Amino acid sequence: MPNPPATRPRPAALPALSPTTLLAVAGGQLVAAPRTSPESGGPAAPESGGPAAPKDVRRRAAGQRTARRAPTNPYLRLLATPGARAFTAGNLIARLPMGMLGVSAIIMIAGSRDSYALAGAVTATGLAATAVVAPFTARLVDRFGQARIAVPATALAVLGSLALVLCVHYDAPAWTLFAAYAATATTPNTGGMSRARWAHLHRGDQAALHTANSFEQAADELCFMLGPVVAATLCGALFPEAGTLVGASLLMTGVLVFAAQRTTEPPPTPRNRTAVSPLRSPGMPALLAVFLATGAVFGALEVVSIAHAGGAILALQAAGSCAAGLLYGSLRPARNVHRRLLLCLTAMTALMSLPLLAASSTASLPVLALCLLLAGAATAPTMVTGMTLVQRATPPGQLNEGMTLSVTALLGGVAAGAAGGGWLVEHTGTVFGYAAPMSAAALALAVAAAGAFRRRPE
Repeated sequence: MPNPPATRPRPAALPALSPTTLLAVAGGQLVAAPRTSPESGGPAAPESGGPAAPKDVRRRAAGQRTARRAPTNPYLRLLATPGARAFTAGNLIARLPMGMLGVSAIIMIAGSRDSYALAGAVTATGLAATAVVAPFTARLVDRFGQARIAVPATALAVLGSLALVLCVHYDAPAWTLFAAYAATATTPNTGGMSRARWAHLHRGDQAALHTANSFEQAADELCFMLGPVVAATLCGALFPEAGTLVGASLLMTGVLVFAAQRTTEPPPTPRNRTAVSPLRSPGMPALLAVFLATGAVFGALEVVSIAHAGGAILALQAAGSCAAGLLYGSLRPARNVHRRLLLCLTAMTALMSLPLLAASSTASLPVLALCLLLAGAATAPTMVTGMTLVQRATPPGQLNEGMTLSVTALLGGVAAGAAGGGWLVEHTGTVFGYAAPMSAAALALAVAAAGAFRRRPE
């Protein structure tokens, strides 16, 4: 009887495969192995009905969920925005010279030509040129992009500062000083560009924009508080031109760092024939009038305080404003921004009476210093609220131009307030000179309370 054919052993049944199963050959046999999970970095979770995931995997997943939680502090949450810290660092470097270059120019020109009148006239000319040129620079920034316009505009401004140094050093005619300093008017509004980036990154998030505006205002106060001190120290410790040279270098470096952060830059908005200037937006002219009067508060307070007690005491007013701005940014944004602006202007008017009361009732500088510290507490909240209204009144795609117009109005008010405060100091003395900032604050309140600007939807 023939032997039956040898029977081959039947292969074992293959396990049920899943998308996470990997087929491999081991020892001449086909085996199934689990894939690595791309999310956890370890083995994939077992199929339903299988054993539970290891404790260390579950613990790692819980840790990742905890790490992804947003910080509770609004400023840390703001700076956690991707790319925010990089452009903020560049912007702060570029913004510090804003408080340095004017003081440095005055010290440099007055020391060389022995004339504060000439120094003041040169800086006033530069301020007037900035008021004319800055809105056009901002319009180009909106139209062609921040990096394409800010870098060459800053280079022209830096060349103007260097030309001023050369004209002073080589005793050039006086008219060359005016021409050189007027060339610095192309300096872009770095604060406005930074606010435009926040508005682009947090469109529709009013709480984040409120915190961002407060942060930017506090940064302004910090730079204008430290800038004059740094400028005076450099000019005194090194040589008269040191403040201008360092300020110009910081400005160029900061703008280059800021412009290099392209991922957070708002897209350019090409102009069409129907686009109009933000000046024609409902409510914008009256808002600019409020900024003009508010700038007069700052200009008058600066001149009167310098004449009464020296410039160092002004740092306390800026410190009070900086602290108030940071605190204000941690609060919830107002539902009715127009009403909040009226409250801030009322508080500023009341607090600006404190330096007048201190100067008229006592000769104590510590008391005056405390009053200036308190007077600054309403400054930043007023500016933050006003900037919020400007952002809402400005058409989309023209934020840089709209905010630059408000800064231009503010600078014009600073010049007018300085002139008015100086006239009062010369004719009535420093004590009654403190009536100028209080009167300017009351004027800003009157313009806002008159309802001259139409309310836009909140």
